[in-house]
Amino acid sequence: MSDPVKLAVVYYSSTGTNTEVAKALTEAAEKAGAEVRLRRVAELAPQEAIDANPAWAANHAATADVAVATPDDIEWADAVIFGTPTRFGNVASQLKQFIDTLGGLWAQGKLADKVYSGFASSATRHGGQESTLLALYNSFHHFGGIVVAPGYTDPAKFADGNPYGTSHIDAQGNNPVGDETRVAARVQAERVVRIARTLKAGAGA
Repeated sequence: MSDPVKLAVVYYSSTGTNTEVAKALTEAAEKAGAEVRLRRVAELAPQEAIDANPAWAANHAATADVAVATPDDIEWADAVIFGTPTRFGNVASQLKQFIDTLGGLWAQGKLADKVYSGFASSATRHGGQESTLLALYNSFHHFGGIVVAPGYTDPAKFADGNPYGTSHIDAQGNNPVGDETRVAARVQAERVVRIARTLKAGAGA
């Protein structure tokens, strides 16, 4: 029996939306046979800012036992799915800061030839999910990574309409993660695991 695909799901979430999507991706990937490390990146905001937003404070406390991502998690993985909220159509500073710590691995060529994908969230429809994912994917090209987006490879993708990755519109906290987003996460996780498995099998041939 071949070794399972090693997948790292690395995300930033302030108020909990991306936490839920990351868990959905993790569950789907594990069902697809992957070994998964679920990791959150370190929080950079001051505690006063967190405490001023009840949803942010609640998520911060609820995810305290989720391990914080390190470069070792990326080196270990065959595939990585990064997740971020939209910040002015771009990647959140917390996730960007973590990506910036990967320079040592990049210099050694250890980020290359892995499968990468991404997910995002925003407060409003057309609020930057697609541009955020495209901005995130710029880093993957620099890594020499293999970008695996879901595209429209499953009929369910025509429901959420984002070929670049799973995205969720939380409507300022009024729209919890539901079936449409969870199905999109499943499609993405299964595709990432499948492509990573194929590449891993080919490398071992």
